[in-house]
Parts: sequence; structure tokens; C-alpha cells
Amino acid sequence: MGTHSDASVAAGAQLGENVHIGQGCIIGPKVKIGAGSYLHPRVIVDGETSIGTGCEIFPYAVLGTKPQDKKLKPGQCGGPLVIGDDNIIREHVTIQGGTTFGAGITQVGNHNMLLAGAHIGHDASVGNHVVFTNSAMAAGHSIVEDHVILGAMVGIHQFARVGTWAMVGAGSMLSLDAPPFSLVQGDRARLVAVNVIGMRRGGFSADQRDVIKRVFRILFWDQGLKNERIVNARRFAAGDELALSVIDFIENTKRGVLAPRARLRNRDETPLLDN
Repeated sequence: MGTHSDASVAAGAQLGENVHIGQGCIIGPKVKIGAGSYLHPRVIVDGETSIGTGCEIFPYAVLGTKPQDKKLKPGQCGGPLVIGDDNIIREHVTIQGGTTFGAGITQVGNHNMLLAGAHIGHDASVGNHVVFTNSAMAAGHSIVEDHVILGAMVGIHQFARVGTWAMVGAGSMLSLDAPPFSLVQGDRARLVAVNVIGMRRGGFSADQRDVIKRVFRILFWDQGLKNERIVNARRFAAGDELALSVIDFIENTKRGVLAPRARLRNRDETPLLDN
């Protein structure tokens, strides 16, 4: 552990105990790195960036540099980037800080795995236990909630949300919100099923999985206008916090929610009829 003689650590940077800074790393003057974090060679960390404890960052990752936002004028820098604890950030990952045009901060939670070539844009928010597979990208202002898995080369549009425990298939392009517990796929992405396997692995009971499946069926595959289906879903889900969280997510959408495929996977269901 320690700082390699060939690394460049600016005066003012704050390094916790047992931090390792590898050969050729460049650490800016406003950077904070928590105890036990390990930076492999050739990592660049700049800007107002805070990295938590126990993180491992691999070669050629670039964190906290000026956001890719055309509204920034020459000389303007990005805002804070806050990365939590126990994250694995692989080769060529790029994450940028916030801007005054958005939340002002980019946040990445704890226990995430960002594989090679992944990108998180300015003012985005990523929760905990999230996987960005190779070259998955979340644009500025997007929100990725806890326990989400993004397949390789997924693209998330600005301001779009991905709900907790959702799984997004490789190559999917999300221009709208993906509900919690959903399985989505395609360009443009469509809702194809409930993420039953993810829920089972996450410890959700059979009863909980059945309730979520029924709520999805009411919301997306039953006949009727959108508002009617929401009322029906709330009536069915009364008192069930997990199911109500799905309905709340859909009601609070600003961009709109992904449309379903005409038929639920392995079921013969009525196509969505919206307002």
C-alpha cells in the first residue's frame, strides 16, 4: 500500500489510511479517497470528487473530470462527484460530476460493479448493488435505483429512471422509465416481463412475486384506460408496500413509462390500451 513514486498526487488531496495509488495515477487537489481504496496504475481522479472506503479502481478509469455538457462555458468546471464504499470500477470507466444545470452533484452508492467502458453522466444518481455491464451508459440526469442490472451496451436517456430490481437486456436503449422489478429489452426498449429470477435471488417470497406479477398484469396488460388500471391496481395492492411502490413509480413518471410488448412473455394477454 502507499503511493507509487511515479504517481502525481496534488497538494490538497486527502488520502485515507491504507490507500494505494498506483504507477502513473493522477489525483487532483480537491479529491478525497477513503481508507483501504486501491487505485491500479493510470487512474485519473480530478474535480471535487469523493471516493469512499474499500473501492477498487482499475487502469484508465477517469473520474470527476469536466462534464460533457455543452452549456458549460470555457473555464467552468463540474460540481461534486460522490462515490460510496466498496465499489469496483473497471478499466476505461468514466464518471463526471454534477452541474449547476441539474442536481449539482453526481452520486454513486455502495457495492456497485461498473465493468469496462461504462459511463455515468453528470448529475446522474446510481444506487447500491448496481451492475453496469461492459459499455453500459447512463446519460446525464438519469436515475438508476438499487439492485439494477444493466446489460452490455445499454443506453439510458437523459432524465430517464430505472426502478429497483429491474434488469435491462444487452443492447437496450431506454428513452422512458423502466418500472421496478421489470425485465426490459430492445431498441427502443419494451417491458417484456417481471424480473422473477432477480426477485427470487433477492430473497423475495413466492407470495411477493405473485403480487408483483398481478400488479404488472393489471397495469400493463389488462383492458381499460390508464387511470382506470391504476385505480384497479391500487385496489388490488391495498396495504402491500412493495406493490404500491411500483404504482407510485409509474404515477410519478415525468418522461413516461416503457410500453409493454403486445403479449406478456409466456402468456396470452390483452394488449395495452392507454388514454
